[in-house]
This record gives sequence, C-alpha cells and structure tokens, in this order.
Amino acid sequence: MRIKYIYQLFISHISILIIAFIILSLLFAHYVENLVYENKVNELTVYGENILTEFEQTGQEFVLAQYNQVLSSQNIFFSIFDQQGRIVYPISTTSPRTRITEEDWNKLTNGEKVVTKHNIKWADQEVSLVALPYIGRGGLIGGILLISPISGSREMISEMNQYLLYTVIIALSVSFLLSWILSKIHVNRIQKIRKATSKIAQGDYDAYIPASNFDEIAEMANDFNEMIDQLKSSNEEIDSLEKRRRQFIADVSHELRTPLTTISGVIEGLKNNMIEEDEKEKGIQLVSHETKRLIRLVNENLDYERIRSNQVKLIKERIQLKEVLEVIKDHLLFQAEEKNINLIIQADEQSMVFADYDRLIQILINITKNSIQFTNQGSVWLRGYQTNEETIIEIEDTGIGMDKLEVESIWRRFYKADLSRTSNQFGEFGLGLSIVKRLVELHEGKIELTSERNQGTKFTITIPIKND
Repeated sequence: MRIKYIYQLFISHISILIIAFIILSLLFAHYVENLVYENKVNELTVYGENILTEFEQTGQEFVLAQYNQVLSSQNIFFSIFDQQGRIVYPISTTSPRTRITEEDWNKLTNGEKVVTKHNIKWADQEVSLVALPYIGRGGLIGGILLISPISGSREMISEMNQYLLYTVIIALSVSFLLSWILSKIHVNRIQKIRKATSKIAQGDYDAYIPASNFDEIAEMANDFNEMIDQLKSSNEEIDSLEKRRRQFIADVSHELRTPLTTISGVIEGLKNNMIEEDEKEKGIQLVSHETKRLIRLVNENLDYERIRSNQVKLIKERIQLKEVLEVIKDHLLFQAEEKNINLIIQADEQSMVFADYDRLIQILINITKNSIQFTNQGSVWLRGYQTNEETIIEIEDTGIGMDKLEVESIWRRFYKADLSRTSNQFGEFGLGLSIVKRLVELHEGKIELTSERNQGTKFTITIPIKND
C-alpha cells in the first residue's frame, strides 16, 4: 500500500495534536469540575461555620431565620440536628431534610469537621451536601447540614466545557491548516530534489536547487548542488578524455598508416622488381627509417605507461649541468639550424644536478624539441644554475607561445598544442610532456610553464640536491 509522503506528514502531525488536545481537554475538564465543587464546598462550609458560631453566641433562633432567608435566595438550605441526628431546625418547614448515614455519623462523632457529598439525590434533584459537627464539652452535641443543588455548578461546568470545545475546534482547525501548509512546503522541497535527480539521470547537469542553511533539507540541497558540480566536472573530464581518446585513435591511425604504407609500397616494389637498382638502397633506407619510427611510436606509449605506474627505476648521480646541456645542443643542433634557430647555453661548470642521466636527457630533449618545433628563426636558451638546496634548469624560446587554456592543458596525456603538425619526430601522440612531468616528479622535483601567445614559452625545472 502506497501512501504519499505529504499524507504521512499530515496524519502524523494531526494525530499528535488530536491526542494532545484530548488529553489536555480531559485534564482541564476534570480540573474545572473539581475546582467548581471545591469552591461550592468552601462556600457551604463558611456559611455553616458562621451559622454555628453566631447561634452559639446569641442562642436566638431569629439568627437562624435570617440566615435561612438569605441562603434560600441563593438556593442553599440548611438544617440543625441534635446528637441523636434529629432535625431541630427548621421543625415545621418544607425545607429539604435528610437523614445522616451511619458512616457519615461515625465521621462526625470522631470529630471530622466536614463531611461532603456530591451528586446525591435530594428531593428528585442532585445536590452537594456538607455536614459540620457541633462539639461541646461532652462530645458531639449536634451539627448543621447544608445542601445546595448542583444545577448551577453543572451549568457552569457545561458552559466552560463548551468554551473548551470551541477552543479545541478552533485550535485543531488552525493546526490542520498549518500542518497542511508545512507538509506541502516540505514535500514541494523534496519534489524539487526528486525532479532534479531525474534531470541528472537524463544527463542534465544544470538542475540546481535553491539552497540555504535553514534546516536539514536545505543542507541536503547544498550537498546535492555540490554533487552536481562534481558530476558536471567529472562528466566534462570524461567528455574531454573521450575527445582526446578519439583524437588519439585518429593520430595513431594517421601516424601508423603513413610509415606502414611506405614500408608496404617499398617491399612490394622490391618484390616485383619495380624499383631500379640504383634506387633500391634508397628504398631500403626508407623502410629502415620508417620501421624505426614505428618502433619509437610504440615505445613512447609503453614508456609512458611504465613511468605512470612507477615501474621505472631511477639511478641518480651527480651530473655536471653544463655537460648535459652541451649534449642536448649537439643532439638537436641540426634540427635547430634547419629552422634558423640559435641554441644558446648559459650555465657555469660548477653547477651540478642530482638525477638519472638517461631520464634527464629524455626530459631535456623532449622540452627542447618542443621549443624548436614551435619556433621559427629565433632563439632557444638552455640555462642552468645551482642553489644551496636545488638545481634549476630553464628552457626558453621565442616561439609562437600558448594562450592560457593551452598552458592548463599541455600536461594532459594525448594533448597536442598544434594538432595540424603531425610530423614531429618526438612526442607524436602528445605523450612527450606527460612523460616529462611524470619523470620530473619521480626526481622529487617540479616543472612550471609560463607562456603568452606570440611571446614565447619558458619551462622551469627544479630538482632538489642530494642531502649527503
């Protein structure tokens, strides 16, 4: 059986209120009834004590007559009885009389000052009764019996109960309305979260909910909005990864297709004697070159995976920094001269770096080739110096530079700053700088990049010095 949450809230609220009102009403009605009867008893007791006191002082029967006249107007009647329980006043009137029960007589005899009764029958009507003893030196001499019909008290109690009922009805009506409004508000807030969840399930990550710090539902809305931000960020990252994956596949297909096509064509030509004798050596060299290129492309991907999963073991040693920079210059000088680029080394012979030689060469070749690739007829500086705690290497160029978005994305795997240029000999798949960053981190160092469009690019590598 399915019950809507708004009805569950409404029923629970109203049930609690109804139970509370019923309990309070019963307690209040009981309290009022006892209060009314107690006041009536006090009133009759005071009248009885006054009558006995004045009659004892005067001994005149006209005192009793005066009280009888006054009290009769208030619908209160009294009788004087002797020690045998006989009525001695009024003797010949139509005033109501009663016989004291044996139980009440025993109480009076034992000196109890007041004996009260409620809701007893007297002359076909319900009355309240109070009996007061008159004690002399020898014991009980007699007493006074006062009777007052409870119709007035009943009317007062009924009237107060009626007002109480009206109060309860009004309070319940207001409570019904407030409970319905509050339940509706809470359910609407939950419905907003539910609708937002449905939108997210359909791929809409802009389903934000108005949030505050009012209560737990509002805090849940805040958490929900934070979850949306995280999901949106994750989704954007997934989309970005998917785009890069597609681009990677396209790059792989393009990069592998060209050398494979070349190799296949040359082999077919050699096989079918379609290549002249003086061109065969050139064709074989072309096949060798393209084969090495394929091996390099595959190794680059495998190398990245080994580095990323910490499967590379570094053998660190103290290396002269200027010597390493000279090696990089010698290795890349031909490529730089082809583009009219000056390779400038700025390092002193005392500066040392604590690193793995092969991996350091890989880092610097990667970055320097990147600088050469995006520089035309300019300069590339290879700088290095040592401080007390670290070695700093800077590679700066006067190339085309990058904008802010490219600077933030350059370290991502498969990212290529210039996708139109796929003839780069190193880092064809955009893995070069990813490898560089991870290798620097394995050296417990850090690498930073500053660049502006058409203002060149500067890489700064910081590697800590070994503590002896």
